[in-house]
Amino acid sequence: MPQGLRLALTVTDWAFVVYWMIAVLDMLGIVTIPQAWLYADARDARVVAWNWSFLPLDLAFAATGLAAVRLAERQHHGWRVYAVISLVLTMVAGGMAVAYWALLREFDWVWFGANLLLLAWPMAYLPRLIGELSRAQ
Repeated sequence: MPQGLRLALTVTDWAFVVYWMIAVLDMLGIVTIPQAWLYADARDARVVAWNWSFLPLDLAFAATGLAAVRLAERQHHGWRVYAVISLVLTMVAGGMAVAYWALLREFDWVWFGANLLLLAWPMAYLPRLIGELSRAQ
């Protein structure tokens, strides 16, 4: 696994695990996230539901990405399949959020930019990984 991919998967996937842990703590009232750190209408019930709808997708890309890193560390050839799945799911999550914010014309560059990054960075690795997988067939 290229070092850049290993780093990008590790940072992105652990960041989302931490994000959801904080979201759970906030939901339970154990911590309070300052309003200034939140996206637009973050306390509105529909926006809360929209955000929580990402939980399975985010955890799926985090789990498959971290599994890819772990398999690569063990020299297991199957890491590429997990990496491709993770990268595609990462792009889907980023793309869905970008589309949502764009449709609302909400361009808070912290949230919009972070999701643009999720949409874009996997493309640096996907073509090569897919090519490697197709040659292995």
